[in-house]
Amino acid sequence: MFSVLQKTIRPVQAARGAHQSAVKILKHPAQEDTVTASFGQFISEIKPQHLSPVVLQRSKRMVLDSIGVGLIGSTTDVFDLALQHCQHMYAPDFISSVYGRSNVRLSPTLAAFVNGVATHSMDFDDTWHPATHPSGAVLPAVLALSDMMPASKKPSGLDFLLAFNVGIEIQGRLMRFSNEARNIPKRFHPPTVVGPMGSAAACARLLSLDSSQCGHALAIAASLAGAPMANAATQSKPLHIGNASRLGLEAALLASRGLEASPLVLDAVAGVAGFSAFYEDYMPQPLDSPHDGHAFLLEEQDMGFKRFPAHLGMHWVADAAASVHKLLVGVGPGKVSPDQVQDILLRVPLSKYINRPFPESEHEARHSFQFNACSALLDGEVTVQSFTPGAISRPELHALLSRVRLEHPHDNPANFNLMYGEVQVTLVGGDVLKGRCDTFYGHWRNPLTNESLRKKFRNNAEVVLPSAKIERLIEAVDGLDRLDDCHDLLSQLQ
Repeated sequence: MFSVLQKTIRPVQAARGAHQSAVKILKHPAQEDTVTASFGQFISEIKPQHLSPVVLQRSKRMVLDSIGVGLIGSTTDVFDLALQHCQHMYAPDFISSVYGRSNVRLSPTLAAFVNGVATHSMDFDDTWHPATHPSGAVLPAVLALSDMMPASKKPSGLDFLLAFNVGIEIQGRLMRFSNEARNIPKRFHPPTVVGPMGSAAACARLLSLDSSQCGHALAIAASLAGAPMANAATQSKPLHIGNASRLGLEAALLASRGLEASPLVLDAVAGVAGFSAFYEDYMPQPLDSPHDGHAFLLEEQDMGFKRFPAHLGMHWVADAAASVHKLLVGVGPGKVSPDQVQDILLRVPLSKYINRPFPESEHEARHSFQFNACSALLDGEVTVQSFTPGAISRPELHALLSRVRLEHPHDNPANFNLMYGEVQVTLVGGDVLKGRCDTFYGHWRNPLTNESLRKKFRNNAEVVLPSAKIERLIEAVDGLDRLDDCHDLLSQLQ
């Protein structure tokens, strides 16, 4: 009797189990069908041969520019504060190099942090669309992790570039899940949202993690993401890039040790916010497999490089004002005097955090339409020296600032791909001079030439490096995809 009952019960239990499994499948898609899994698979399976010549060339330019702005950034007060904090609060760990400090090394995560801070300390780093600063969140982490690897296992130059490009690609793909992300931000600073994800992806690729671990690295990084826009134009904003680089590296290292997180962090799950918490209109899409002919976003859209250290939006008004400067010099005594000017009208997008009529610090000045337009009106250009205390406090500059008005035309959205800058100056005698910039030199539609990019790099690097080492760095980056290992690049930074 007992054996008969067993035989009767087992099919019922099996049926119940099958029913429960069916219900579970309805609630939770098979892991291989999720957006998160597709990202993990992409990071794990992408190979150097998937990088096109265009992507290789553009990413090498990004690496060179990012190192250069990091080197000059290592001379700033905020970098010194960050470095002192790391040296005083943490035990010495002589592993990874630090920008601009030949005798200093830190743990990989701390080196990623301070080098990320250096990269953004002057707001001189690259900018993409949708709006973020992609390189500063990724390159310091990849450099620090490469330093950590044994000499016999250093990544090749191609593997280094692959990891870097994976970090850039993941940031770009995530930002395209939201239309909100295409505009100049209001809530979260984008590098703190997508930056840790890009850093985690790059480091997971460099560590050769499997697809599941790569997905967990992204999910861990999502728990470490996000910082408010209120800290823009303060000394804390560079910490955003430093933390993005550092925390993404930590996420990948934790995943490599087996730490797990949500397998649906990138998916849109009703009632439970994952990465969707950062965007009100989040619409995720799976990432194509590398084997299906995946095209990198960098192939479709180049990077924006800044000619002077300020928020990207400043480049439109600076170029428009510089064109008016030429007209003013032509009708005046050879230089611009506030006595010539009755009124200055700027037609710019509506964006509260870069509308700063009278900036009181270099960080505020780097985020001020008014300051950058008036500096270009006075001097014909905006440069690194424009943000020194002496330049900011000039009486003639403040005289011009007091005459500035802003208008926000409906056809001028707060979007780096669509905006323009217009400067209209009314002279004391009643004449009106106008300048307009639709696409500044350095924008992804009008990229810097290799000559201009190298000139910027040399000007930045010479602040801390001798000329011979600068040229070797240029050669190392230019030939990075042909190096058997990236030791040559790392050694030039040490």
